[in-house]
Amino acid sequence: MSMDFTELAKQVATDGVVSPSELQSLRQLGWGDGKIFRNEADAIFAINNAVTHPTPEWTDFFVEAIGEFVLNGTEPRGHCDEDEARWLIQSLDHDGKLDSMTELELLVRVVEKAQNVPVLLKNYALHQVEQAVLTGTGPTRHGGDLSATHISAAECRIVRRLIFASGGHGPAAVTRYDAEFLFRLKDETVQEENAPQWDELFVDGVANFLKGFQLQNAQVSHERMTELESFIADNKASVGRFMGAMAKEMPEVRNHFGKVFGKKSGGQDYAALEAAGAEVTDYEADWLEDMINADGEIDDLERALLARITEEG
Repeated sequence: MSMDFTELAKQVATDGVVSPSELQSLRQLGWGDGKIFRNEADAIFAINNAVTHPTPEWTDFFVEAIGEFVLNGTEPRGHCDEDEARWLIQSLDHDGKLDSMTELELLVRVVEKAQNVPVLLKNYALHQVEQAVLTGTGPTRHGGDLSATHISAAECRIVRRLIFASGGHGPAAVTRYDAEFLFRLKDETVQEENAPQWDELFVDGVANFLKGFQLQNAQVSHERMTELESFIADNKASVGRFMGAMAKEMPEVRNHFGKVFGKKSGGQDYAALEAAGAEVTDYEADWLEDMINADGEIDDLERALLARITEEG
């Protein structure tokens, strides 16, 4: 890291402003070698903590630079491991809370763009939104001037991006944790004037958990992806061994190559899996009954959810 990073961090700490020329210098220094390193990422966080009025240009740079470090700073690219997730949370949570929409946008963008992220990172992001709704303060609020139990349009957009993100449990796969999070928000705000987007978000999210299907190998872990990339890099590895490893790890690969070479696939029947996933199991029905009965009554959103499930069969 050049001393320019350190000097700029000190300067911004004094005046709280990043000028266009300073931002341009940061871009040139940060990507001069095509990579963001940990000490550079730490310096960028220090600058962000000192900026009093972040501009859209600074926000774009901050989100892009830190996202590049978290997702592509180490192999395999596009993945965030436990250490990187904990570093990011600690950097964001340095004063015990998430301070700005800039920081929240970084968090959401990492989960969106990643091939996989640890569960703790996605849950941390959802917790930030939940706290904002319950307390009226946080990065999505302005000093608590909105009702503590009001769900804003911005919060609806953030939650939708998080629960359907590719880096979460699986692309467009809502987990039980996500669904229970949605129920908690609903129960706390059922009498409030929430954003119009909230009703559809609640129904879409919970219905996806109940009627969606998730492949066991929908995502490859950080550790397994590292092994696969090492295997690919081994020029002694045979094509047969490679295809066997990939087919075992990601069944859709086997299905694809079977079509290319005219072989009948012995892989999973995805249509059957989807049909099975669309069936609400006894476990899911019991879970839903418990969630609806938690407050002793059926509200309008729960009626809309039941109607959606019935309509889709």
